[in-house]
Amino acid sequence: MKRWLPSPMLSLTVFVVWLLLVATVEPAHLLLAAVLALLLPLVAQRLRDERAGMRRPLLAARLALRVLWDIVLSNIEVARRIVGRESRIHPGFVWVPLDIRNPHGIAALAGIITMTPGTLSAELSADRTHLLVHCFHLDDAAATAGQIKRNYETPLREIFP
Repeated sequence: MKRWLPSPMLSLTVFVVWLLLVATVEPAHLLLAAVLALLLPLVAQRLRDERAGMRRPLLAARLALRVLWDIVLSNIEVARRIVGRESRIHPGFVWVPLDIRNPHGIAALAGIITMTPGTLSAELSADRTHLLVHCFHLDDAAATAGQIKRNYETPLREIFP
């Protein structure tokens, strides 16, 4: 079963997203969605060098809730700054030193930062030890880097061994 369905969640996602994109459940589209749901994960599996190896699913769920909460707060903060005086906005870049080495964990961290309004992952150093983050408003680079490490990188290090 694992050979034909290497990633059941990816297959389910492909199936559902296809049906949402075509906005119909006609038999032909159901069949095409099923074929895509079976074939795409098989093709994607051959492109991967290593598997994610995620641990601690409850911590991952807690991190997801934290990220959602931070997205809400960041939306409010960015909206408040946009409506205010432009002189109160101080954009900047900060290099965040990384302790996480798992490439899937680094990708998750970069994605979390980019999904949060007001921040954007701009570059990963060639040796994967620093992540460059652009901030819409940056008061204290060290505090921002510390917050990213504490809130996101620390749990990701436990989730991705």
